[in-house]
Amino acid sequence: MKNTAELRKTIDVQEAVVTSDPFIENTHRYGRLWMGLTFLFMLAVPIVVGTYYDVHPVFKDVAKGLLGVAPIFWTVALIEIITFTPMLGTGGSYLGFVTGNLTNLKVPCTLMALENSGFKQGTKEGEIISTLAVATSSIVTVIIIAIGVFMMAPLTPILNSEFLKPAFDQILPALFGGLAVVYVSKNAKIAAVPLIFMVVIFSLIPSLASAVSMFVPVGAIIAIISARIMYKRGVL
Repeated sequence: MKNTAELRKTIDVQEAVVTSDPFIENTHRYGRLWMGLTFLFMLAVPIVVGTYYDVHPVFKDVAKGLLGVAPIFWTVALIEIITFTPMLGTGGSYLGFVTGNLTNLKVPCTLMALENSGFKQGTKEGEIISTLAVATSSIVTVIIIAIGVFMMAPLTPILNSEFLKPAFDQILPALFGGLAVVYVSKNAKIAAVPLIFMVVIFSLIPSLASAVSMFVPVGAIIAIISARIMYKRGVL
């Protein structure tokens, strides 16, 4: 009992040290501040425009429109918070959820940065690397969008050409395919079961591709359960 109490006390002290880390505390403080300001700025644009032109949405129409899409987006948002936050870290999560494009840009950039740097998720070094990765991705995205806006008119005929359409359709699969090669090759046995499950279910029901984000935690749960079973049977 004495050893257990001492161990519990040691764990509590370690947890207190982690939670009182000035770096994490400042990250949460400024993260909450800027997320709140960003939320206000996002709401300010339609409010100011509507007030200036004296045009305001009818609540009934807004509620009717939200009823069809909000449950899906809110569910996906909750799933992304639970799934992506451990990957992005504290600072990366605040910055990533404000700037958006987590699945397409922020998460792949973070995973690749951690892979190349050799630091692990959950460490202070990993927190810094993930934050820098998300910040760099955000800056590059803004620059590319700015260039795209100025070049939209001359490039539109080229980008909309039938010749390039197949390439644009494969951007996301190619992006995650490259990441999959790295991580699947390291844990082939663990990745096999969820990979087979996803291939089968999306082959049988292709329409589920529009809700692919909702299957991320499903794949994670399948991977955990299958890994546990393989470990118990001595396969891993």
